[in-house]
Amino acid sequence: MILDIIEQPIIQAVYARVKDAKHVVVCTHMSPDGDAMGSSLAIYHYLQALYAANRQDTSINVIVPNNFPNFLAWMPAAEAIVVCDAEEEKAAKLISQADLIIATDFNDPKRVGMMGSMILNNSCCKLMIDHHLYPTDFASISISFPQACSASEMVFRLVYQLQRMYNLPEHLIGDDVATCIYTGMMTDTGNFSYNSNDPAIYQIVSKLLEKGVNKDLIYNNVFNQFSEDRMRLMGYCLHKKMRIFPEHHTAFISLTRKELYAFNFQSGDAEGIVNLPLQISGIHYSCFMREDKVLPGDNHKDGVGKNKVKISFRSQGDRPVNIFAQEVFNGGGHANAAGGEFYGPISEAVKLFMSEYPKYFNK
Repeated sequence: MILDIIEQPIIQAVYARVKDAKHVVVCTHMSPDGDAMGSSLAIYHYLQALYAANRQDTSINVIVPNNFPNFLAWMPAAEAIVVCDAEEEKAAKLISQADLIIATDFNDPKRVGMMGSMILNNSCCKLMIDHHLYPTDFASISISFPQACSASEMVFRLVYQLQRMYNLPEHLIGDDVATCIYTGMMTDTGNFSYNSNDPAIYQIVSKLLEKGVNKDLIYNNVFNQFSEDRMRLMGYCLHKKMRIFPEHHTAFISLTRKELYAFNFQSGDAEGIVNLPLQISGIHYSCFMREDKVLPGDNHKDGVGKNKVKISFRSQGDRPVNIFAQEVFNGGGHANAAGGEFYGPISEAVKLFMSEYPKYFNK
């Protein structure tokens, strides 16, 4: 069947580890986005239901390196998430006690900041559920499909195959599980506008709708709950900061920390800005840079608080941006949606972009 793409021995290994676990930790990457939250909370809700059905006394905790955006705080059980940089001691204790660690939406411990060393120091079984290129080998069991639209898609495929293989109760994939999976798939494809041509994606969406997912409400919760300051920031980006390079079909926006905080910048306020220039006729590539700070666990020679630039790339059609992200900005991602980072002044990051982008964005 088209949805059964995970090999049977892997499904068997996952089930064996899950059913024997006593302390489970689910974790995801720094600056959690919709797919990070969706995939981690979906597996959390599924295991909660499974353990309740089996009358197992197993603890499950979701831990994120730093806080998630306000527009994702509505997600079921988001209030129970442990934020490591706010509760480091608690997070460290939970990770050290875990006999199963499930990593969703990342494939390298470097992507979880200070949590990376905590995870590696625990010799327990680690299950990775991801969809990014070039996975590292930190996990005991790897479910890694770069062709998937999101980690949330892979969570669905995993639980769907578990259900079928072990004839598990249908209610285990309940409304909370389905809502979280749909949120992750929707956000990681720009509401199914890129990296979403696989017919199986819509087969999954159909099954989620059958579970009662309210896709219109989810869209409203994610995309229509921003602050007035965020809307003004978007206007500033388009009116004052957007530069167009028509000969290369490229748009570019950059923001300093001073500019961000003039608009009372909050986590998540930059979400979607990189997509806006693609609405312009003839623009096929978009880049958005914003100045940030080096955070604890960034594992970089620059000290905490020094300059870091976060970079997002988007494109349309058969025009990859992940190669540019990887080769120039130590990043990666998918063909039409990628990211990278630069340590140093944003002016230097802009200079590097300007010198290199014509070699990559040329059609």
